[in-house]
Amino acid sequence: MREGLTARQTQILKCLIDEYIETAEPVGSEALEKKYTLGISPATVRNELVALTRLNFLRQPHTSAGRVPTSLAMKFYVDQLMEEKQMSLTDEVKAKEEVWDARGDIDSLFCEATHALAVRTRNLAVGTIYDHGKVWHAGYSNIFSNPEFSDLALCEDLFEMIEQVGKINELFFGRQAVSATQVLFGEELGWQSLSSLGVVATYFEVKGKNAALGVIGPARIEYPRVIPILRYFGNLMEEITRA
Repeated sequence: MREGLTARQTQILKCLIDEYIETAEPVGSEALEKKYTLGISPATVRNELVALTRLNFLRQPHTSAGRVPTSLAMKFYVDQLMEEKQMSLTDEVKAKEEVWDARGDIDSLFCEATHALAVRTRNLAVGTIYDHGKVWHAGYSNIFSNPEFSDLALCEDLFEMIEQVGKINELFFGRQAVSATQVLFGEELGWQSLSSLGVVATYFEVKGKNAALGVIGPARIEYPRVIPILRYFGNLMEEITRA
């Protein structure tokens, strides 16, 4: 358990993040009380939300509105709270079949992989090889299914970034990866115009070069489902390029 967070606060935080990922709306105490069996009074829930806000796990976008998780809370959720939803064996086999025939050509392989990834995650998928000079991407239309991207200026900044190889290399390789699959947030990267973004990245080697596949979406990406998909694709790409 994170130091300074009680078991009850942890339970409330997990429920709130699950709800936020599903609805994209600030979550209030009433919504938590109605949907989740917390076993505590409404007043206690409200007090705990205030406490979690003071601890920088939640923020309140508007006075008297519900609360949304901060990047600190999302990191905690990903690292310790979420329950991963693994791909089925059938879907794993299908994904392998979709990219296998392209294994002889790196360009075709990354095209197929990003397309398959975009379809499965319902987000924007990106692939790159360090110092290769190209970025592969698929699933632009998925962006518009998220209310966060009704802001056209945000979309413009995101699409401009995707087209810049240097920016993508900075995103994926500009910091030391702590694990083969990791989560990044625009807020913590210091990208002010893209602070509402969430990125899941997986790292692997292609013919001795560092490579990455990533999924880009709102900060409330459905991490329990997306992370196992990314992990599988990373392992698959390494396996295919070794074959």
